[in-house]
Amino acid sequence: MDLIFQQMPIVIGALNEGFIQTLKLFAVTLLGALPLGLVIAFGTLSKIKIISYFAQFIIWIIRGTPLMIQLLIVYYFPGLVLKTPIWGGGESGRFLAASIAFIINYACYFSEIYRGGIQSVPIGQQEAGLVLGMTKRQIFFHVTLLQMIKRIVPPISNEIITLVKDTALARIIALQEIIWAGQAFMKGSHGISGAIWPLFFTAVYYLIFNGIVTLLLTKLEKKMDYFR
Repeated sequence: MDLIFQQMPIVIGALNEGFIQTLKLFAVTLLGALPLGLVIAFGTLSKIKIISYFAQFIIWIIRGTPLMIQLLIVYYFPGLVLKTPIWGGGESGRFLAASIAFIINYACYFSEIYRGGIQSVPIGQQEAGLVLGMTKRQIFFHVTLLQMIKRIVPPISNEIITLVKDTALARIIALQEIIWAGQAFMKGSHGISGAIWPLFFTAVYYLIFNGIVTLLLTKLEKKMDYFR
């Protein structure tokens, strides 16, 4: 027990560094995937068949294959197959590759939620907007969008909470996120080896992070109650 207390500052410091990487990947994924998902949703709803089919095809591939495989392909394919390493070396290159893989993956999931939300708004409201002289752009932003947001908050919240835990998959390309940091103490990191207890501390980080995210999303959902 005394040894654990002596090792605690070293472990907490390493886990904090890993958690910052996890937090950055989470934030970058949301910032990229939320707007990209809307663009893809518009693609699937497009009246131009080739655009609609292409968007649906991309969604089918991304949703039908594991995120772990997508991470490996995004990171290794340019260098090993195309002989054109584009990510550079070091942690920054791995973070960039992981960010792109996560953004594309979650954008496709978000797009289906957006599409369902848009289609759930009664068509009569759009027709009423046209009768009132509103443009399609005005109808979308002032009628459809706000009602869509209310409907998609619960499923989007579930995906965001899943994202918190999915960030751990980035260690497959050696991105040093929080679980990587915790597992490193089993192999010999900072002079500590054979220690499994740091992994239990990583679970505490995830529980607290998920708790905060859940609280914020619950408040957002309550603020949307005025649509009822």
